[in-house]
Amino acid sequence: MPPQSPADQRQIFSRPGLGLSSAIVQKRELRFTRLTIDQPTLIVVRRGTKILQSAGRQWQVPAGHMLAIAGGQSFDVTNRPSATGDYRAHCLVWDQAFLAEQNAIGADLPILADACVAGPMPAEFLAAFERAVAAIDDADHIPDPVARHRGAEILLWLAQHRIRLSACACIPLALRVRRLISAAADAAWTTKDLAVRLGLSEATLRRRLAETGTSPSEIMVNTRMEMALSLLQSTDFAINRIALEVGYDSPSRFAIRFRQRFGFAPSAVRGHRRAG
Repeated sequence: MPPQSPADQRQIFSRPGLGLSSAIVQKRELRFTRLTIDQPTLIVVRRGTKILQSAGRQWQVPAGHMLAIAGGQSFDVTNRPSATGDYRAHCLVWDQAFLAEQNAIGADLPILADACVAGPMPAEFLAAFERAVAAIDDADHIPDPVARHRGAEILLWLAQHRIRLSACACIPLALRVRRLISAAADAAWTTKDLAVRLGLSEATLRRRLAETGTSPSEIMVNTRMEMALSLLQSTDFAINRIALEVGYDSPSRFAIRFRQRFGFAPSAVRGHRRAG
């Protein structure tokens, strides 16, 4: 088989003003603890089952179903491959500005506070979902008004299932820190840098985060490792490159940190058997 060209390789696509698109592939069952979903997200499971757990609640999403998640939530997540194959899903992460612009859709519905499963979804929805994914993946050929129309169609489908996603009205400090780091995960962030960007003193930033049970360094590590997990699941990047993308010059140091965070090596996400 000839090697893939760069254009054929899996990657995470972004379209400013609309959102992100990624195809998740996992060949073995793994459980990821305390994953934070920063932005409102929609996931369609193609093969296998996704299981979310939080605060004693559980959401199970089999193939053909969709999962809507409110932004700023944390879950334990298990991706379970099908009996005859792997786990596959497609994920749309909505841009906050787009959700604010489309706020009239489902305005009579309560805003989703955690997560919601619906399905099995009809073929018409799945076709609309494919069109929305293509609008993000192919920004060079799909005009912006058409792309936004496709995104709005998905929000209308969600409203038919009594699901309303909305831009976060009040963003917690920890989430603001995560978003800063996510925007440049390979940067040499310091607590001082974060404090300056947030208009706070270092002491105030540390104190306010401590009040919520976290710290700047903990958020940095978690954000980088969760970004690395996403890249492992949704791209064909070599692990060495992923380490660089999330701010680690040393692949071995990155692998150690990843194992500390999740309990298994980065290679386990790609299907290698030594999870450790």
